[in-house]
Amino acid sequence: MHQPLTSSGWLLDVFLVSGSVDAPCGSARRARELAGVLAGRGHRVRLVGIAPVPEGERRVAGGAYGSTVLYGGLPPVAPPAPRSRLNLLARGRRRAHERGMREKAGELSALFAGSGGDGVVVVLEGWALEWVALADTAGMPVVLVSQEAFAATKTGARFRRLRWLCRSGVDRVLAPTRQDADWWVLNWLNNVGVMPPVVVPVGAPVVTPGADAGAGRRGTCVVSLGRLDHDKGIDILLDAWALLAPRHPAWRLRVYGEAGGGAAPGRAREDALHKHCAELGIAASVEWAGYVEDAAQAWREGAFFVLPSRQEGFPLAPLEAMGAGLPCVAFDVSPGVREIVTDEVDGLLVRPGNLDELAQKMERLMVEEELRERLGEAARGVVGRYAPEVVGERWEELFALLRR
Repeated sequence: MHQPLTSSGWLLDVFLVSGSVDAPCGSARRARELAGVLAGRGHRVRLVGIAPVPEGERRVAGGAYGSTVLYGGLPPVAPPAPRSRLNLLARGRRRAHERGMREKAGELSALFAGSGGDGVVVVLEGWALEWVALADTAGMPVVLVSQEAFAATKTGARFRRLRWLCRSGVDRVLAPTRQDADWWVLNWLNNVGVMPPVVVPVGAPVVTPGADAGAGRRGTCVVSLGRLDHDKGIDILLDAWALLAPRHPAWRLRVYGEAGGGAAPGRAREDALHKHCAELGIAASVEWAGYVEDAAQAWREGAFFVLPSRQEGFPLAPLEAMGAGLPCVAFDVSPGVREIVTDEVDGLLVRPGNLDELAQKMERLMVEEELRERLGEAARGVVGRYAPEVVGERWEELFALLRR
């Protein structure tokens, strides 16, 4: 019998299953940070990735936990279901694909068996649940962590399948906010809870010796950080900046991040954004800072942070920026954004897709230094709700509930 860890639970074997475990951001990053928190509390943690990061994309090393990847590359795409029982070729391809999935699920079963049933399986991406559903969990609780807004999940092609898997083989579905959880319940799930992501501190911004200690927020640099993909709305941010830059020539926009999806497609998306920037005539005031490993570097000269996303679940970048004292201007695209940013208290919210309003609220922070200071000070307190010790204790309470 394992020795008690805290008053809320036992030392467990925790298997965190994600699409990948070595990507620099997204669910892979969240998996690594959760793994670090749970391992730090004494649990035996193993990260399990379905596939590695595609060739040409950035990889990140693991930490103080085990790591396993099932496939050597992207898993084969399931062939279409045969429309006729007489289509023997299509049926054969389908059976071969299912055999391949079951073989990989067998590897998962072997991993799970090592816990002797004294463990928990936590799935961090809906599509990864397909392999867990085929594996033998040997009576271990299975938890699905939804990391996107329910509205985005429901519009996905796999929603019905995911809902069925959650009803038939998952002990707990964890939504990022209470509103998302309520929507899951309204869609015929009764095993729903709430679990926000953990935010690991990235370190305080460094102030240059002799400089004003408040120069980080009182500078003239607007910061954005995220993948340079369509959903992140960097093109909208550039359009808004084109309205502001001529009126505020001392200010600059600094964009951190790179495009995912493979080396060549990523470069094409980045090139398209650079071209759009040049066509708007704002290239001289926009800095493309690329990937940054230490996010604290991104906040050092920032006056405020902008989240121009078309779609979000529970984004980490604004939380990290706010923890460094930067107020956030964000499109109000999800309950997660609303939970992080309280309008006029620690940031400013904008109606989704409203370009003029985005520019107007950015300009408020550019010209009203007192407003930046007030919102920035309030923003510092938000991140405490998602600190490792706070979220870690919530996981302990969940483990205790599941192991009863």
